[in-house]
Amino acid sequence: MNNLDKKYQQLLSDIIEFGVEKQDRTGTGTISEFGHQIRHKMSEGFPLLTTKKMAWKQIVSELLWFLTGQTNIAFLHKHNNHIWDGDAYKNFVNKVDSIWQKSAVGDLDDMIYDGLLIDGGDENGKWFARIPTKEEFIGRIKSDVEFAKQWGELGPIYGKQWRQWKGENGKIDQIDDLVRELKTNPDSRRLMVSAWNVGELDQMVLPPCHYGFQVWTRELSYSERYKIWFNNNYETGMEYYEGNIPNFDNTYYTPTPKRSISLMWNQRSVDVFLGLPFNIASYGLLLHIIANEVNMVPDELIGNLGDTHLYSNHIEQAKEQISRESFDLPKLKTDAKMDGICCNVPDDFELIGYESHPTIKAPLSN
Repeated sequence: MNNLDKKYQQLLSDIIEFGVEKQDRTGTGTISEFGHQIRHKMSEGFPLLTTKKMAWKQIVSELLWFLTGQTNIAFLHKHNNHIWDGDAYKNFVNKVDSIWQKSAVGDLDDMIYDGLLIDGGDENGKWFARIPTKEEFIGRIKSDVEFAKQWGELGPIYGKQWRQWKGENGKIDQIDDLVRELKTNPDSRRLMVSAWNVGELDQMVLPPCHYGFQVWTRELSYSERYKIWFNNNYETGMEYYEGNIPNFDNTYYTPTPKRSISLMWNQRSVDVFLGLPFNIASYGLLLHIIANEVNMVPDELIGNLGDTHLYSNHIEQAKEQISRESFDLPKLKTDAKMDGICCNVPDDFELIGYESHPTIKAPLSN
């Protein structure tokens, strides 16, 4: 049974019925509620919604981008992922406009040469300069490495904070620290990663929406371990030899996990129609990767949601999704681990049995 789509559809319904109208920084307008939680047992399937088709490779490439510590959209473009283009372009326009306002007339030629402005003429042949359109900006990012290095940079957002938090004694790799602690002290109550670096928020194109996550582990029971051992050895003949069950830590076979691991993320601002389905799947994938690294079983995925909203131009699309019947959740096949994450590509993460309704298009507000 697919409980995840039902919970998500109920959340959409609750916001439509009980949400209050609020204005927002984008000028679009929302209906919003404060404080929701969504929970999913990973044993029920991988948490990728089926009531609309999800852009799986974009979800994967964005998470890999975070985990490699990169903050430039050039990485995303290599994987045909454009979900951060709007934020990058808005940042570019604001900075170039500020430079333009402070520049002397003679500086315009330099700005045109650098690609920050484009020159041309109107129908009367009058010369003018303008800021490139979003399409022109993206084209330049793709074609000019030096331009991309400077203007494709989004500031110290997720990847930088996860892997290179600026500490007094150097950079702190929170992901490495988390994995190390899981291997040595799995009952710790400090298994946390934060992206909310107050001292660097003003340098980010967008303060983190999902600003931190915590993991929690527990010991598996004997029967749980036996079930895992049995499934791992199915069709090898080993599953029939109950006398060998006490040896299911034998390194000749993949050591049977002794613990399960759950992940809970916290999110201050939640675009429920476009963003939340990505967030659920992304943290589900992150849970799988961490579990592979520390030889644990993914258990429960939990999202704590703050300002939980639907944009005013997403309401009809949400109603369409509510009306759809869900399919069974897919399974995820991957051996990816944190220590080799820099070498992974989206094709290393295979969905088994994913069936969904068609995409529902909706505008993204930046």
